Amino acid sequence: MHALETTWIWFAFTGFVIIALTIDALVIGKRHIGPQSSVRAALLWTCLWICSALIFNVLLWYYFDASFGREVANTKALAFFTGYLIEKALAVDNLFAFFLVFHHFRIPPQHQQRVFSYGIWGAVIMRLLLILAGTWLVHEFHWVLYLMGIALFLTGIKMCLVKEKKKDLAETFVIKRLKQWLRITPELHGEHFWVRKNHLLYVTPLFIALIFIEISDLIFAFDSIPAIFAITTDPFIVWTSNIFAILGLRALYFVLSGMVDRFHLLKYGIALILVFVGMKMMIEPWVQVPMGYSLLVIATILVSFAWVSVISRTKVN
Repeated sequence: MHALETTWIWFAFTGFVIIALTIDALVIGKRHIGPQSSVRAALLWTCLWICSALIFNVLLWYYFDASFGREVANTKALAFFTGYLIEKALAVDNLFAFFLVFHHFRIPPQHQQRVFSYGIWGAVIMRLLLILAGTWLVHEFHWVLYLMGIALFLTGIKMCLVKEKKKDLAETFVIKRLKQWLRITPELHGEHFWVRKNHLLYVTPLFIALIFIEISDLIFAFDSIPAIFAITTDPFIVWTSNIFAILGLRALYFVLSGMVDRFHLLKYGIALILVFVGMKMMIEPWVQVPMGYSLLVIATILVSFAWVSVISRTKVN
């Protein structure tokens, strides 16, 4: 209903994304935010990106209010905010996977910046393609939503019940295949993705880390994009909420990297969100869950599990 199809708004938002990612790379990336510098700066940038999403939501509300009326404006603004909250929660879970990759390959914070620069651009392009494909599928075959719901529900159940084993990335299928296809140096060479030795081209662990980051984001995208289709099928709302969740990931990572253990229960909260969203999609033909109720449930789960994680760690210490 009232999908935003105005071409100039799509181009305007694309311009904003290019400018925002450039600022993210040039301003934040060059500061080498990390354990050796100010986490406060990373927290400030994280807050600024979150505020930019809220400001965009207000502007979106004004646009729909002027074009389609108050009821449509309220619905669209609520859909964006709910979708943004879901995507941000899933993005945080993705950041923990990034931490595992950087820790395994022993990538120092100053070199992690370059991986993020390429990784975020790759995530933007990848999600745009997945959103366009998902929107077409949902438009042509509405029953695909129910399959997405079942997949999300089962993923959430698996995250809740199956104990996650500590992964050894060196033993993964990807690493084994890469070792067959590529020459890999055992050590880093600054910020270089590849170097030449004896007239032969070698890739560095930094490049392998980038591959793992992109694969990790692709896997998480298959959860996050169907999840927001439970809230809205408007491609512009799906696209913008995804992008605003991605913006600021670099700064947010350096805020959370030192606190990974403090939020050890958050993954169970994210699993419950996936279960809830999956159920919402599956029962849609018979029961319409109000968007305000969905927002309340998702926000309550996130806050509760984050709070319990911090409190439990504080008691242990």
